[in-house]
Amino acid sequence: TGRDKSGRVYFKAWDERDHNSVILRQADRAGMDFFGFKVESKEVLENLDKALKAYGVTTERMPAGEMMETGERVRFKAPTGHTFELYAEKNHVGNGSGLVNPAPWNTKTAEHGIAPIRMDHCLLYGPNIQANKDLFTKVLGFRGVEYVMAPDGEHTAAFFMSCSHKAHDIAFVEHPEPGKLHHISYRLESWERVLRAADIIGMNKVRGLLLYILSPLCPKGFWRL
Repeated sequence: TGRDKSGRVYFKAWDERDHNSVILRQADRAGMDFFGFKVESKEVLENLDKALKAYGVTTERMPAGEMMETGERVRFKAPTGHTFELYAEKNHVGNGSGLVNPAPWNTKTAEHGIAPIRMDHCLLYGPNIQANKDLFTKVLGFRGVEYVMAPDGEHTAAFFMSCSHKAHDIAFVEHPEPGKLHHISYRLESWERVLRAADIIGMNKVRGLLLYILSPLCPKGFWRL
C-alpha cells in the first residue's frame, strides 16, 4: 500500500480496511521494531498516555505523518523489552468490496497468493512477563484468556491476552533475552486454506514459516515449513 523515504514498505491483508497492518524494512537481522494497537479515539489515546505515565511508564509522542497515512502515536517500552505504540487515526482505504451489499470478497485481491483475511495476533518472548500482564490488564484494558505454568508449578511460562472477541490478540512467553519476536499470525478461512498456503509456500521455496489453525477439530494443530 506504500513505500516511504526511509525505505519502509507498507502492506495490508485483503479484508483489512486501514491503510496498513504490517511494515517491513531491510535490516541486518530479523526482529520487531514495535507493535501497535489502534484505540477508539484521540480522547482515548490521550487518556491512555496519562494512565501509562501515572503507572510509571515513560511515553514518547510520535508525530502524525512520521508513518504513512497514520496520525500521532504514543510509544512506550514494556518490561519484556518490547516497544509498543498506540494510535487513533489511520487512513481508511477499504477492502475494495464496498459498503452496500458487498460481495463476500474482492476477486482482485482475495484470490492473489495465500490471501490471508487479516492480521490476527503476535507472540513475543522476553523476561518478566508477569509485569507485562499487569501493565496490559491494569492500564491498557486487556484481559487474560489463558496461561501456561512452568515445570516448577510456581511460575507462569506464558500469558495469552485479548482486548477483542478473538481468542487472543497478544501472547508473552518467559525468556531471558528481552525484546524477542516469535511470530505474527494472519487469519485464513479454513484448514483447507492453510493447506493451500503451505503448498504455495513450498512451491516458492520459502523457509522458516509456521502455519497453523485453531478450531474444534484441530485445537492445537500446526504445520512447520
